[in-house]
Amino acid sequence: MSAPLFLVDDLPAGSAFTLDGPEGHHAATVQRLRAGEVLILADGRGGSATAEVTAVGRGSVEVTITGREQVPAPDPRLVVVQGIAKGDRGELAVQAMTEIGVDEILPWAASRSVAQWRGDRGFKARDKWASTAREAAKQARRSWLPLVGGDPDCSTKQVAARLAGAAAAFVLHEEATERLAAAPLPAGEIGPGEIVLVVGPEGGISDAERAVFQEAGATAVRLGREVLRTSTAGVAALAVLSARLNRW
Repeated sequence: MSAPLFLVDDLPAGSAFTLDGPEGHHAATVQRLRAGEVLILADGRGGSATAEVTAVGRGSVEVTITGREQVPAPDPRLVVVQGIAKGDRGELAVQAMTEIGVDEILPWAASRSVAQWRGDRGFKARDKWASTAREAAKQARRSWLPLVGGDPDCSTKQVAARLAGAAAAFVLHEEATERLAAAPLPAGEIGPGEIVLVVGPEGGISDAERAVFQEAGATAVRLGREVLRTSTAGVAALAVLSARLNRW
């Protein structure tokens, strides 16, 4: 089993470090790490350090840094515009997409979204998505934490603007004829860029929204004959893109 990963604001500059706070509590009390065991510290921005536990306190562990690594930022970045879904389907999507390797998630207030993020409720819901992504990133041992954007969500107009600036943009739609597995991707050294994928809510994407996105430069694509739920469509699409981009 690989070493557990714990997130820190900044990696230690020296060789000795005390992991405390919520992460230290989790390491010492929940996972019950012991002296001699190995863990990974990560800053969520590509930097990580392998460390050996030297002592365990009440809610903290003392470690010695044994190795360091800096993972380059993904290029192109994979961005998913996720239609806001009811219940826990949105969080399920965020969790699985983070494990797959999404780089940014944008909550989208689609016209057919049953759940509406308004006022404080919206910010709390967005923060819950961010917390879900953080925990999933730790589970997946990711060096880069995915961003969860929105203020707290994005309008169709804002999504269209993001699509227009992308290196490639796709809208998952069950009536599309082009397959994501065969759709053209940015070729060669494209420099900093992103591939943006739009996933609709439970009721799907309206014809008007689809038209706006296509006018912004997005291509409507499908995955297969099956119609996937909003909680699984983005995950399946990210798997296709990850394989095509040689991330996997």
